[in-house]
Amino acid sequence: MNIIIPVAGLGTRLRPQTWSKPKPLVSVAGKPVLGHVLDRLLTLPIDKVVFVTGYLGDQIEDYVRQNYRFDATFVEQKEQLGQSHAIIQARGEVTGPTLVVFPDMLFEANLDQIAELTADGALFVKEVDDPRRFGVIEVENGRITRLVEKPETMVSNLAIVGIYYFRAVEDLFDAIDYQMAHNIQTKGEYFLADAIQHMIDQGTHFTYLPVTVWEDCGNAKALLNTNRYLLERLGNHVPDIPGAVIVPPVVIDPTATIRNAVIGPYASIGARVTIDNSIVTDSIVDEGAEIETVMLTRSIVGRDAFVRGYFMQVNVGDSSDITLAGGNHIEGVQPRD
Repeated sequence: MNIIIPVAGLGTRLRPQTWSKPKPLVSVAGKPVLGHVLDRLLTLPIDKVVFVTGYLGDQIEDYVRQNYRFDATFVEQKEQLGQSHAIIQARGEVTGPTLVVFPDMLFEANLDQIAELTADGALFVKEVDDPRRFGVIEVENGRITRLVEKPETMVSNLAIVGIYYFRAVEDLFDAIDYQMAHNIQTKGEYFLADAIQHMIDQGTHFTYLPVTVWEDCGNAKALLNTNRYLLERLGNHVPDIPGAVIVPPVVIDPTATIRNAVIGPYASIGARVTIDNSIVTDSIVDEGAEIETVMLTRSIVGRDAFVRGYFMQVNVGDSSDITLAGGNHIEGVQPRD
């Protein structure tokens, strides 16, 4: 099994966190989003993983090579022309059975189902209450007949989650060739759904497989909600930190220093973080950050950022330096020069 993972996007919806790191390396529950996704894929018999990189792609490569031992290849998407354009950059690297995974969400699914498929491909889906916010599939006798983007009427409640299986990825590449040659775009980009619809129209048999959990990580609110979900699954282990009150669920890196503070519930504290005289709840504090005399809730603090001086809600990027004497909400701070 080969895997293609597009990671070239700018991650604008997660700024300021993505000013200095690519979106897949934003932390949630003590680990980059990409790490959580890769851990779920390790149950597969992996031959090769192709990462399609772009913005700050060197950080992606460094992270993967330092933390994983599978055969990894990195190809660059020099222009941001859409999902299909990203995927076709992997041509020449993989053939045969291939999984395409967009790592801006976390999922739980039985990936063993792939080995039992007789169809030419499969889309992973999740039942949703309001399909108007998603791309959905229409199905007839277990076979996908149409992909519909954000339907105005209820045509299906099976939302596409961003995981796709192709028995022969060469057929997908051919469909993308057709898509680009005929300039088939949606909102000015080459979307994967249009290539798959062309395959369906030509007789390719796609079925669908369910995911039991689908947690978005594409913006700050969604990231904090996913942090909650993951911490709840970790259980109620409470580290023994003298001088601190720990309210589970939390994850606290053993290299963090915490003094005279209340941490949790739903707090993720990264490596080398220092927290003094503060309350941190429902928040993500990335490695090397310093928190002093504040109450943080529903907040994200980037790597090596300083936050001190007042009770607040913040979303500050890496290497920021914030001192407040008043106010309660800060967002969009860029790194210091």
